[in-house]
Amino acid sequence: MTDSKQLSTFYKQNLENDIISILAEIKQIELRKAFDIYYSSKLSNQISDGSYGIENMDARYLAEDLIENEPELFE
Repeated sequence: MTDSKQLSTFYKQNLENDIISILAEIKQIELRKAFDIYYSSKLSNQISDGSYGIENMDARYLAEDLIENEPELFE
């Protein structure tokens, strides 16, 4: 049986993959660039740390929030 830590890690990885894909789709950029942007963001650190419980939020909402609150990453 899978323990809760493994399940949490799996969920975070899928969430990160979804956010990166959505960023690439919305901004019409390559996945590699979206990957770099995501891992340069505060959001990445917050999800990794489990800060504020945001790792349980919708990936599209989080991607849109990243675009709105960290526009300098897309320049």
